[in-house]
Amino acid sequence: MTTEEVMVVAAAEVFKNGAWQGLKTGGADTLLKIIQEKHCFLPRHQVEYDPSWQQIIPYIIFRHNHKYLLTNRLENSAEQRLHHQYSLGLGGHINREDTNEADPVEAGLWREWKEEVSYEGTLSHSLIGFINDDSREVSQVHLGLFYLFEGSSPQITVLEDHEMVGQLLSLSEIEPFYNKMESWSQIVYDYLKKVETTQVHSSRVHGSRLEKATNLEPLNLIT
Repeated sequence: MTTEEVMVVAAAEVFKNGAWQGLKTGGADTLLKIIQEKHCFLPRHQVEYDPSWQQIIPYIIFRHNHKYLLTNRLENSAEQRLHHQYSLGLGGHINREDTNEADPVEAGLWREWKEEVSYEGTLSHSLIGFINDDSREVSQVHLGLFYLFEGSSPQITVLEDHEMVGQLLSLSEIEPFYNKMESWSQIVYDYLKKVETTQVHSSRVHGSRLEKATNLEPLNLIT
């Protein structure tokens, strides 16, 4: 069998100015440039429990009309450490095969999207920020790139239905699942909730409709 090689960046490069806990939205371009210039590919088994390397994981949040895709990992999920947990994110490792494209991060992002869901509609996407969480073993060795995919249609289907099921829910509908969500999803949820609350307040103050304030503007937020 061929050993899976995944994209990694030395933690010393990623955290040159010190590690953060949670979501970092400021300086995204600088961090992305470090990843693009300083990455290498190592066997996954070699780095899976070594926090001196950060495995780069595009983490895709899908939204349509104020509803987000929430998934639940089943017993058959490949990542045993996340069984029975709910997630707002789709994605996975960037592999050496993704270097066939000009931008391996972007290539890995779209490959993971197409592997995990079937979608009928148009998409816009943006990089919101970077997720670092040292509170759990599984997240200590991964660095998340939080991408928001804004869809024109609700027609999205989870392909790996033997490993994962999903549905579109509003943030208020997702809230009861919060304590059962993986830590990255909790971090993302907190950010989305804060943005939504800010937008609602702004719409009331200025007398505008909420539908006019749906874009997520990156906040300089580190928790």
